[in-house]
Amino acid sequence: MAMSGAQLRLPNVQVRWDRLLMLAGGTLLLAFAVFCVWQTWLIGNQGGAIRQIHAAQDDAVRVLGEEISTLHDQANWAVSAADTSGLPGTSDAVLAALKQRLPQASNVELYSGGLDEVLHANYHDFGYAKAAQLMAAPDAEGAPPVQSQTNKGVRRLTMVLPLGSQQKPLAWAWIEFPFAPLADRFNNLATGGGRLELHQSSDRGENLQLLAHGSSAAIDAEPDGKPVPGSSFNVVAVLPGAYIVLPQSVPIAMVLSLLGLAAAVGLFWLYARTSPTRRRVVASVEEESLSDVIAKQPAPEPAVPVVRPAAPRPIAKPPAAAPVTVDPTIFRAYDIRGVVGKSLTAPVAKLLGQSIGTVMREKGLREMVVGRDGRLSGPELAGALSDGLRAAGIDVIDIGAVPTPVVYYAAFRFNTGCGVAVTGSHNPPDYNGFKIVVGGETLSEDAIQDLYQRIVTNALESDDKGNLRHVDVVPDYIERITSDVQTERRLKLVVDCGNGIAGAIAPQVLEGIGCDVIPLYCEVDGNFPNHHPDPSDPHNLEDLILSVKQTGADLGIAFDGDGDRLGVVTRAGEIIFPDRMLMLFARDVLSRQPGATIIYDVKCTGHLKGQILDAGGSPLMWRTGHSLIKAKMRETGAELAGEMSGHFFFKERWYGFDDGIYSGARLLEILAGDLEGRTPEQIFATCPKGVSTPELKVEMAEGEHYRFMEKFREKASFGDATLVTIDGVRADWPDGWGLVRPSNTTPILVLRFDADNAEALKRIQDLFRSQMLAVDPTLKLPF
Repeated sequence: MAMSGAQLRLPNVQVRWDRLLMLAGGTLLLAFAVFCVWQTWLIGNQGGAIRQIHAAQDDAVRVLGEEISTLHDQANWAVSAADTSGLPGTSDAVLAALKQRLPQASNVELYSGGLDEVLHANYHDFGYAKAAQLMAAPDAEGAPPVQSQTNKGVRRLTMVLPLGSQQKPLAWAWIEFPFAPLADRFNNLATGGGRLELHQSSDRGENLQLLAHGSSAAIDAEPDGKPVPGSSFNVVAVLPGAYIVLPQSVPIAMVLSLLGLAAAVGLFWLYARTSPTRRRVVASVEEESLSDVIAKQPAPEPAVPVVRPAAPRPIAKPPAAAPVTVDPTIFRAYDIRGVVGKSLTAPVAKLLGQSIGTVMREKGLREMVVGRDGRLSGPELAGALSDGLRAAGIDVIDIGAVPTPVVYYAAFRFNTGCGVAVTGSHNPPDYNGFKIVVGGETLSEDAIQDLYQRIVTNALESDDKGNLRHVDVVPDYIERITSDVQTERRLKLVVDCGNGIAGAIAPQVLEGIGCDVIPLYCEVDGNFPNHHPDPSDPHNLEDLILSVKQTGADLGIAFDGDGDRLGVVTRAGEIIFPDRMLMLFARDVLSRQPGATIIYDVKCTGHLKGQILDAGGSPLMWRTGHSLIKAKMRETGAELAGEMSGHFFFKERWYGFDDGIYSGARLLEILAGDLEGRTPEQIFATCPKGVSTPELKVEMAEGEHYRFMEKFREKASFGDATLVTIDGVRADWPDGWGLVRPSNTTPILVLRFDADNAEALKRIQDLFRSQMLAVDPTLKLPF
């Protein structure tokens, strides 16, 4: 009977899920309250640290401004005291007087009022940065800003001052001061837990880091620095890092702490109120025992009360996710690129992955290779991109941190025809982007804009879930190159990877083909602490040139941030520009593929066409842009192509994509295999060169550079010159050429001039100047 009694009571013994939820909810809310208290403490400390680093930033601007102002006053006094009445005939005497009045100056030089000797200088020997600072001085509003440059490996402060009025100067003084006193004052500032960085703005809109002082744990650099008066410097505050996920407000964090604590106490109180002990006391009064039931027989059995569960509370729907804003300006002509955390975020990357995946589904493609360069934001953006691709039903092959050419190679290796390289290329550390190949075609222009339109109209696949697998393709890539390319004799190289991702692979490849490699900045570091990884800028090759001379190497090789561009310097310190390298590549390819088409972009030298013809090839000039060049190669079946930016595309013995590492190997194969045993300098000397300018840039308002080019094409007249208008306007004469074209990535005009001699160069520049000013007299031209 005891067992029967127990069985009759079982319906009243229940698992109280509502009480378990109360207990769990109270515990979670208490943990949330403790977390909010911790966040409040972090926010309070962070606010003090931020105020401290901002105060240090203000001190740095003031201290450096005072130092520069003092030097400026000394230089102005020396210049104003000079007797300029006999210029230009008395230049030597004036220069001697300036040096005597400025004993603290490291160097003083004097140039003519028209800067003609600067305009016609050999910029390799004279210095590109020096020429740029001198030529910008006449157009400066007020005193030309003080800058910093390196002279024979030593950093100096440099300034340019007019002798006479700035509008009609009789001469220009170039003055160099030691940089060390400025650096000492900067490095003596107290920074607390943050860090200060001294940057120098360039005419290309870039910021070159000169100095850094403070804690290496500070990671959150503010996007804009505070300018130092009288200079092109700015001081950037790098804030101390802290794991803060709440809004950075102490009152809000405290309110959240109190709310979490109050809610936890409330749930624990309800939990205690519904204790089973209380329910058992009530049951002993109201429920019948077994003896009561027996005593009442044969009376009708009382109805068993039905215990109805409480109606479940309606579950609130989670708030809809905030719509992701996609900045249309990140969709460029050749790729997608933006500032991380601003125009480029993980949600944007995921939408982009869905958009690419949708295009692939329409083409019947189901597998995509994804790789990333060495930037700090790479893992997050590559992961979000892969999530978007998989949401669209695409299987992802993640090959990890690799140069962009390895992504292209993997697309061939795994027969996907599709790959995305998550890379900011040679841009500053806070940039990142995507280079995209779908069905063997590198997306550009309209195809990239189509991805944006699919995102804004929500025309995206999202029903399926693709797979993800991780593959290491690097050993296969290295073996593929080293099995194809070997050098006939060992060359000693300095290899500068600029702390880009090429540093993880390029030294192994070049050693594998038979070279002795001295690595320079080959440690992958997404902060790029030494220089921007951009070999097309001569400033970034200064350390490489110095290292080649110091080590006695045969050659210096440089790569950009994602390894798809190549730069070269000789033992003598000469920079071998890509159009001259293309001459060597063309001769080599045409020796095995006579009559082949060789493509080059509109910025290449006029000598290139003749060299290709002499080697038995078919030259074809085309538009600038790696994706546009690759499309033209597929259309024409070309065996080789190259750009002035350092992109080279080998179809002969390779796959037709731009690969700086493979191109470097092919160059070394040519130099080491020379039948006459000549040095690299002697071989490069066979490639003709003229007098040329670097890329000159004219900044304009957004969209204005395109409107200017439309008018320029209509109005410009260049006499008997041969005109090429596929990309801007290029005018060719027998002794030289000039080019003006709109940039497809920033609102600027890009100009370049090349001629057989200085006289021809000046004539061509004068003609371009007059034609451009006839269209827009307000232009400030840098030549």
